[in-house]
Amino acid sequence: MRKVAAMKHLSLLLCPLLAAPLACSSQETATGAVNRPGEMVEYPVWVQSGSGLKQGDGHKVFFGVGSATGIQNAGLARQTADNRARAEISKLFETYSASLMKDFQESVTAGDFSASSESQLVQQAIKTFSANTINGAQVSEHWIHPTDGTIFSLCELDMQAFMDSLSGHKELNEKTKEAVKRAAEKAFADLDAEEAKHADE
Repeated sequence: MRKVAAMKHLSLLLCPLLAAPLACSSQETATGAVNRPGEMVEYPVWVQSGSGLKQGDGHKVFFGVGSATGIQNAGLARQTADNRARAEISKLFETYSASLMKDFQESVTAGDFSASSESQLVQQAIKTFSANTINGAQVSEHWIHPTDGTIFSLCELDMQAFMDSLSGHKELNEKTKEAVKRAAEKAFADLDAEEAKHADE
């Protein structure tokens, strides 16, 4: 009887010790995957993709990914990652704006209205609204690496906001606005193709 009681007592002592490694051996990540010691970390798709362009459901979006590591202050680390994500958006948008202006100038030169005066108006409009549009870019997601603590930020800029800004410019006539819209579509498509080409290399 004493032997049975001793065995029960021993099992009660060992249960918490055996359960503890099981409770601590897994960690739920932001993607819903479970990481265990010795397994590879599953990154969110947007972290793996990096900065670039995407389109779907009628929306064209610039997205920038920034990261920060080794910063002990959590708030500062997050702010740094956010700012770097916005900087990625800015670089993409700068390339896009230059391409848009080039395509627009080519389209108006082939048209029947004054290329010089229209180009100056559009160029000024793009400069005016570019800064405001980039400031309106939103950080939509964060993810923290479960082992090294690196924080990643995803910043997104919907192209519709930029196009709405240009469309609201009263100094541009409807014909010019339509030409800008066509040039914007082409510029985005060209930049998207360029991004895809680099991704395949």
